[in-house]
Amino acid sequence: MHASHVSIEAIETILVDVPTIRPHRLSVATMNCQTLVLVRVRCADGIVGVGEGTTIGGLAYGEESPESIKVNIDTYFAPLLKGMDATRPGAAMSKLRELFQGNRFAKCAVETALFDAQAQRMNVPLSELFGGRVRDSVDVAWTLASGDTKRDIEEAEEMLEKKRHRVFKLKIGSRALAADVAHVIAIKHALGDRCEVRVDVNQAWSECDTVWAAKRLADAGVGLIEQPIDATNYAGLKRLTELALVPIMADEALHGPADAFALASARAANVFAVKIAQSGGLTGAASVAAIARAANIDLYGGTMLEGAIGTVASAQLFSTFDELKWGTELFGPLLLTDEILTEPLRYEDFALHLPQGPGLGVTLDWERIGRLRRDTKRGATVAMN
Repeated sequence: MHASHVSIEAIETILVDVPTIRPHRLSVATMNCQTLVLVRVRCADGIVGVGEGTTIGGLAYGEESPESIKVNIDTYFAPLLKGMDATRPGAAMSKLRELFQGNRFAKCAVETALFDAQAQRMNVPLSELFGGRVRDSVDVAWTLASGDTKRDIEEAEEMLEKKRHRVFKLKIGSRALAADVAHVIAIKHALGDRCEVRVDVNQAWSECDTVWAAKRLADAGVGLIEQPIDATNYAGLKRLTELALVPIMADEALHGPADAFALASARAANVFAVKIAQSGGLTGAASVAAIARAANIDLYGGTMLEGAIGTVASAQLFSTFDELKWGTELFGPLLLTDEILTEPLRYEDFALHLPQGPGLGVTLDWERIGRLRRDTKRGATVAMN
């Protein structure tokens, strides 16, 4: 008998535009601003849960955009969820998945908010709803994506000096192959053994390009190649993995548990980039990780360059993985010019340190968010107290 029904009273979806500290160049887009999609779920017991659904470069990266996430939550998800039992996030999400196709990022934002509220209700960190923490901090890589070799080297030197990052991922794929490889090798030579260098090609190469590049990158000491070829080309990924020149990581190829199973079955990657948004939420990402571990595939905690909410939600889940060999890439908030929390996330000693409080363990600065909201930009914010 489930006696303590607490209904979901209201769901609000907010678009928040935050400039980035520098242009962030990927093979698919160049970002100068990040749009955070924040979701607030208010429950009848007064608890408010928050979640985030954030994409890269509008529609450049995937089939959801900030605008589509907002309109689909407002139009389809919110009316269905209103009045449902807030103490049963699993049942609510099951209904959403049953009735609505796709929309992984939107579902992730809503699920995060529901779990945040439920963990607050139980007075435990969100990580405790997923088996409990194995670690209180997660290593964080930094992405070098200015596109300028000299600038990237200077940026990496600064990060090493501040003890903020010692793993660097280079976003490549938008230039000629040989120029890209020369760029990476120059950076690795300049930084030497003080750090690890990895590359993310965002599907920009052909299989032949990757074979050519992998030998040269391996000789230079590059540690990992992320999604070099088209996400749908599992056979090609498998061949590149079997070449065993540099470990291959699947990223865009991983849209949740079904993809994880197919890739694991084919042994088509050495490492999985686990992303809560790509997986359709925290439970989907937990399943992806479980499939990887069962198949002896290593884990990496990926990012969609989320702001503080998506980042801390990811960290809460990743902290429960018994093994996280390749660390994480949860640097999203560090790329943004504005802080949306009353107390920023703690990045030090090359890691993100998880908050200890209930739920996500963070407090949003609604006054500042009010100034950044796309629908106001004048400082008026909708109170949900």
